[in-house]
Amino acid sequence: MKEIITMIEMKVESILFDPKSNMPVVVLKSSTNSKSLPIGIGIFEASAIALKLDGIISPRPLTHDLLKSIIEKLNAKVSKIYINRLKDNTFYARISLEVAQKELNIDCRPSDAIALALRTNSPIFVEEKVIINATNKEDLKIFLKSLRREDFGKYKM
Repeated sequence: MKEIITMIEMKVESILFDPKSNMPVVVLKSSTNSKSLPIGIGIFEASAIALKLDGIISPRPLTHDLLKSIIEKLNAKVSKIYINRLKDNTFYARISLEVAQKELNIDCRPSDAIALALRTNSPIFVEEKVIINATNKEDLKIFLKSLRREDFGKYKM
């Protein structure tokens, strides 16, 4: 029997700085319910996401801008990105490309997929099982319950 996969569309709510780990965290929030998913990301990826969220245009193309340009020049389109797996506290994602009437799915880091989705106005999806597995982790539950907006600084460029 084939497994039914439920995808939940999410938006980037914010990028916060976790003072405990000294690392940025991108927070995805469901557009239809109160589900949210924090994902720890690297500083460079956080910068790329923050630039787009803040409407800042780089004088020269950054990596995700370059990728967007290449995709467009190849007459392809990012149809969606989706976070589809959580293993050993690492999230996995895929970029869905429409090219020559075919769909290609490319493995990538969630932070890169999110940065590209923001640049291409593509929807961001997370498999429901990933949200369930992530929020069932005891340390993540403690982290989520302890989140207070005033404890975090907005990630700044």
